[in-house]
Amino acid sequence: MTAAAPGYTPIARVLHWTIAALVLFMLYAGLLGLMLSSVFLTYTHASIARTFFISAASFGALSLYGYTTQRDLSAMGSFLIMGLFGIIIASLVNIFLASSMLQFIVSVVGVLVFAGLTAWDTQRLKNDYIYGYASQGGDVAERAAITGALSLYLNFINLFTLLLQLLGQRD
Repeated sequence: MTAAAPGYTPIARVLHWTIAALVLFMLYAGLLGLMLSSVFLTYTHASIARTFFISAASFGALSLYGYTTQRDLSAMGSFLIMGLFGIIIASLVNIFLASSMLQFIVSVVGVLVFAGLTAWDTQRLKNDYIYGYASQGGDVAERAAITGALSLYLNFINLFTLLLQLLGQRD
């Protein structure tokens, strides 16, 4: 067993990793924002704004449903993850086929999958916090909050981009 460096406690190590995870999350969000800025070159500003507000309202309603429902959504989780893998595979196939019909189907199914994932993730995060992370202390809860924020952020971004493919008007 090796001795720890003087002044380097387990709390400092956890704080170090929590800050690193937060910085990486912020960096990822910033880079994704830069990459998504290309939608302003493709779609009209009015259709981007309209789709953003539709996405935000849908995301808020789905997240509220996931938080407040008494129905257990955990059974949906594996089904939705399988749907996500199906979307990824179909999108990769469509790179070679360049089928507008397949792209439309992927967009519609993707909206449904990410709508379900939003409600499921919200309920999962609420249950994890109430029944698990809150009793384990602040460090574990902070890390869970960061990964949960990333999960919900990705759900929103994917919901927005898929709705934009369906509803957006091109320049």
